[in-house]
Amino acid sequence: MARMTAAEAAVHVLRKEGVDVAFGLPGAAINPFYAAMRKVGGVDHVLARHVEGASHMAEGYTRTQPGNIGVCIGTSGPAGTDMITGLYSASADSIPILCITGQAPASKLHKEDFQAVDIQAIAGPVTKWAITVREPAQVPRAFQQAFQIMRSSRPGPVLLDLPIDVQMTEIEFDPDTYEPLPAYKPAATRAQIEKALGMLNEADKPLLVAGGGIINADASDLLTEFAELTGVPVIPTLMGWGTIPDDHELMAGMVGLQTSHRYGNATMLESDFVMGIGNRWANRHTGTLDTYTEGRKFVHVDIEPTQIGRIFGPDYGIVSDAKAALELFVEVAKEWKAEGKLKDRRQWAEECQERKRTLLRKTHFDNVPVKPQRVYEEMNKAFGKNTRYVSTIGLSQIAGAQFLHVYKPRHWINCGQAGPLGWTIPAALGVRRADPDTDIVALSGDYDFQFMIEELAVGAQFNLPYIHVLVNNSYLGLIRQAQRGFDMDYQVQLSFENINCPEINGYGVDHVSVVEGLGCKAIRVTEPDQIGAAFAEARDLMKQYRVPVVVEVILERVTNISMGTDLAGINEFEDLAENVADAPSSIAALR
Repeated sequence: MARMTAAEAAVHVLRKEGVDVAFGLPGAAINPFYAAMRKVGGVDHVLARHVEGASHMAEGYTRTQPGNIGVCIGTSGPAGTDMITGLYSASADSIPILCITGQAPASKLHKEDFQAVDIQAIAGPVTKWAITVREPAQVPRAFQQAFQIMRSSRPGPVLLDLPIDVQMTEIEFDPDTYEPLPAYKPAATRAQIEKALGMLNEADKPLLVAGGGIINADASDLLTEFAELTGVPVIPTLMGWGTIPDDHELMAGMVGLQTSHRYGNATMLESDFVMGIGNRWANRHTGTLDTYTEGRKFVHVDIEPTQIGRIFGPDYGIVSDAKAALELFVEVAKEWKAEGKLKDRRQWAEECQERKRTLLRKTHFDNVPVKPQRVYEEMNKAFGKNTRYVSTIGLSQIAGAQFLHVYKPRHWINCGQAGPLGWTIPAALGVRRADPDTDIVALSGDYDFQFMIEELAVGAQFNLPYIHVLVNNSYLGLIRQAQRGFDMDYQVQLSFENINCPEINGYGVDHVSVVEGLGCKAIRVTEPDQIGAAFAEARDLMKQYRVPVVVEVILERVTNISMGTDLAGINEFEDLAENVADAPSSIAALR
């Protein structure tokens, strides 16, 4: 048996579990772990500027490729508390990331030592497992268990807290014979699948709701195959966007209060049966439950038992990993189709497509300052089907989901439930680190952009290029729109006269100068006809300098984006499309 420090054993486990990069910041209490990474080798490191940024980079990394698990590392005390937002975001969206923190010596944990905090207790509610490992010999097994827990059942994050003396103590460990523990995934039975498919087959206007669990299970191809076999249209959730291509004849649109399509909501209201797979019935998807559930039956398939019935009681529930369930759904559907048991869904599918062709929002505006809808129209023209989009929250994300197009799983990378401002920049860097080749385009409003703008320096230092579309209305736009219900516009304006940049006419922060000061490139656009050329220039700059390139579009100050509280009562504040020329980058127009 080989003798090594507990930290060195932990690094060996990371390598055996498939980890080859970590995101983080060294500090006194975690330095032994960094020394172990340097000595053992095999785990690259990206130096963040803020530890919360490191946690979001780890999230972006995980979300990009099947099987990835992002790792973020920080020292004791505030480093761990800084990463709580990242752990919350990962937990909310079922994303496995491993957070490793340093800690005061084990003997001083109860003595209020410098930067000693009970991070195990703090992180517990937002992780699948959080533990301070007090015995050096337990360290490699704690790491082994962490990976098993992250991968088993509903995926999610784990925090391992390592006292400095525990890290440095020598133990016996043989990395050559180490093997990962098998992950547990519940699987549907054939009887359950036959019952659910029978219920679907009895319906006249059924829909499949495809959630993020399908993407987590790497089962998007199976979902599309099942839809094609049965002829049943698909409604992806925001987290499931990309499970079926936007231009597929059975993609019926997204449903919800904000990140939704007019045609998707209309189709949901016409349906009489809904089978949800790997979804949570999130409130921004369902809206008022009476409207969402009235007149239709529901089957719910989810990997987490406590999700079945959490929001409303389905007519039938199945606890199963999405891939295991869809494999059986495809198998049984093939048999039933060969026997002539499946209903012909062509008329219903065509009705859904007719709504998709006609119930559109207008995007082609020539206004100056620019209306945001025009930005997304130009993005659709400029960026191809292989583009990975990254976004977080705000009117920019909501409008982006209403107007952009996604064609592949893991090509809409969005923190859905937590929605922390500042997530987009570090997440995009994590996405780029996981995927060095695909086009990556991030989307932010000015407030999200300013939250963790310092992380752009990481992109410059480590050559992590991507294009960042910054739509700037100098407002907390979503909060301003929400304040309409309170008849106020209070403490949401970010505008001021910048004495160093009078040419931006009161829009406040000179983002171009800040971005360039952080080692990246930036372009400012003020007219709609300039947007396409700016995207082309950004692509050239990105290739030339291998750094993030920001395209800032100065928007009109106030635009209200379509939303509401009930699927039957979405407020359409702007003009609707009357013909294809009004929405030239819609799926209907692109066909």
